[in-house]
Amino acid sequence: MTEQRVDLDERFRAELSALEPRPSQPVEQPLEGGGLTGAQCLDLFESQATSRHLDLAARRLGVAKRGYYSIGSSGHEGNAAVAAALRPSDPALLHYRSGAFFVHRSRQVPGLDPIRDVLLGVVAAAADPISGGRHKVFGSKPAGVIPQTSTIASHLPRAVGLAFAIERAARLGVGGEWPSDSVVLCSFGDASANHSTAAGAINAAIHTARQGVPLPLLFVCEDNGIGISVSTPPGWIEQSYGIRLGLQYFDADGCDLLDAAPTATQAADWVREHRKPAFLHLRTVRLMGHAGSDVESAYRTPADIAADLRRDPVTATARLLVTSGVATPSEVIARYDDIGGRVAAMAESVWGEPKLASAAAVMAPLAPLHPDLVRTDVLRRAPLTSGVGGQPGDNRRSGQPLTTEQQTAERTVAQGDSVTLAQAINQTLAGLLDRDPDVLVFGEDVGRKGGVYGVTKGLQKQFGVRRVFDTLLDEQSVLGTALGAGLAGFVPIPEIQYLAYVHNAADQLRGEAATLSYFSQGQYRNPMVVRIAGYGYQKGFGGHFHNDNSIAALRDIPGLIIASPARGDDAAAMLRTCVSAARVDGRVCVYLEPIALYHTRDLHHPGDNAWLATPSDTEHIAIGRARVYDNDNDNDNDLTIVTFANGVPMSLRAARRLSARGIRARVLDLRWLSPLPLDDLLHHARATGRVLIADETRHTGGFSEAVCTALIDAGFNGPITRLTSADSFIPLGPAASTVLLDESRIESAATDLVSTSR
Repeated sequence: MTEQRVDLDERFRAELSALEPRPSQPVEQPLEGGGLTGAQCLDLFESQATSRHLDLAARRLGVAKRGYYSIGSSGHEGNAAVAAALRPSDPALLHYRSGAFFVHRSRQVPGLDPIRDVLLGVVAAAADPISGGRHKVFGSKPAGVIPQTSTIASHLPRAVGLAFAIERAARLGVGGEWPSDSVVLCSFGDASANHSTAAGAINAAIHTARQGVPLPLLFVCEDNGIGISVSTPPGWIEQSYGIRLGLQYFDADGCDLLDAAPTATQAADWVREHRKPAFLHLRTVRLMGHAGSDVESAYRTPADIAADLRRDPVTATARLLVTSGVATPSEVIARYDDIGGRVAAMAESVWGEPKLASAAAVMAPLAPLHPDLVRTDVLRRAPLTSGVGGQPGDNRRSGQPLTTEQQTAERTVAQGDSVTLAQAINQTLAGLLDRDPDVLVFGEDVGRKGGVYGVTKGLQKQFGVRRVFDTLLDEQSVLGTALGAGLAGFVPIPEIQYLAYVHNAADQLRGEAATLSYFSQGQYRNPMVVRIAGYGYQKGFGGHFHNDNSIAALRDIPGLIIASPARGDDAAAMLRTCVSAARVDGRVCVYLEPIALYHTRDLHHPGDNAWLATPSDTEHIAIGRARVYDNDNDNDNDLTIVTFANGVPMSLRAARRLSARGIRARVLDLRWLSPLPLDDLLHHARATGRVLIADETRHTGGFSEAVCTALIDAGFNGPITRLTSADSFIPLGPAASTVLLDESRIESAATDLVSTSR
């Protein structure tokens, strides 16, 4: 590690010192063989050399046990030319080797100091202006750089969504921070290009543009030919992406500014003019290994390492400055050393900066909650006006007036009839779309078809294809669209068609949505409400992929709100609360809808209509508040049945039968699975002294584990019984009943619990 670092520095000086000075050339004059002037080349060298010295400083800090991150950008410094080709107002989602891009972009924004900002991240200082010491990321709110995780390619779906949403916001008059003619920049490595997330995102971009939808996105593949230790076959990137119909392809040598700069400008200008996606293949090298701990001589030949050193882009730019007569060798070395001195001085200055010192400080950006503001937004009657063009209500169809049919539909929604769960969700979505122009509803089959269960029926006809629309069948792209839309000023409500399908794209929630506020101290947010049809108990249709009762992958995502209503009145109020929490606090919400209850009308016997409800737009359900169903309002209950979703009507039916036998049970519908309604849970558990948890999810990793733990941690010392479904996938047909929780088991367990603890 240290030897190669020294070798890079010594090679730079040795090669520059060996060059003969050339006749001086005015810096305003274009260089021979390219569109750059001498002044532009000097400016780019400043950014390239700064990035190089930041890499060297990170390695020194690591050796001294003062720094904590050493994945560098050395060999990729040609990406500074991409930054120069774009505007500082163009949103950028960067590869973790796009250091020179970040430096150059930051230098374009008055008041920013990329040297200090990057080094604060390296030493995990709380003063780091983007992540606050939580992780070393390239990000800056003033510079329009949206911080990304280290998960390869996971940011590409978001980039596609942002490019789509910037254009959609402009057409709908929804205000946002990005200019309407922006180009979204998304950079990644050649190894990342092989990831299914990258393939899906690029396909989604082409698919969207093919339909005539504007998508101004520049993909930049920084191809150094190797992913950690695995080589990329020569020509692979060009073969994979150079001949994709609908994807404009550009190729440049990232080690040669005379090639990289004009090509990057051509690519950026093409995207800005045509509002379509393009792919810039930037050929680079990787110097100093994958990271500080990597010994690449263990898997690369000396000849391969030496060949990359000969293509060092910082040395190449310095050589260009000398051979073009822009500067002498000594002047270039002096400039290089001056930059190195400033970086070294800053490293010495920041390494002792205070670090995050408490869990509360670390977690502060994870779950912002302003319940009073959320309540105000929920109960607000007037439409949003701030940053939104047009008159209230008339942007449903981009300014077109409502038809008689649409007006009739609105009057029907306002009548306040008793409705099913599905009808309540449909009406609430319509009310939100009508009131607030920042709301978008989209997903697989949600538009023309109205959803596979009719939950979004009529919404596209009422509010238009720009606000209610179908997506391609790719859950990563659905969530990526939401991630980007949230950055563009929208409150997106994407639908994942079935709970089993969200696992295809879980990283878009876990690794992207949930981390953005965390890695940016809340400066960037991706508000969204993800509707997911889930759980079991469908009659006549199903099997595992349409009946999934596993929510373990969602439960432990920090900051994620999980709502799960069981009946129509709760569904309406909780959906409004989720949307307002997303808008006010930037929260990421998952809204789990029990499929089997969508069209349920009856509770105890056919025709009783006892599961219908009358939603009220004046009702507010705060996050983390449960609902209790008492047995004839009797406070002298024998036990509390804690449940949610499908478990609620099952438990209510069991409670009625128990009552006939003299056992009084109250049923507590948790409604919110995260955060858990702890106060309500403890109150009702202590009120009866016995708890039966009726959990339709699996025994292992099921939600009842969290309920049990919460009760025990809070000191509840009464008896607890836990009922769950089996640790099994749900089979097709009648066999499903053999592995799912049922109400007869609830009744039997309640009887045993009361009889054995009296």
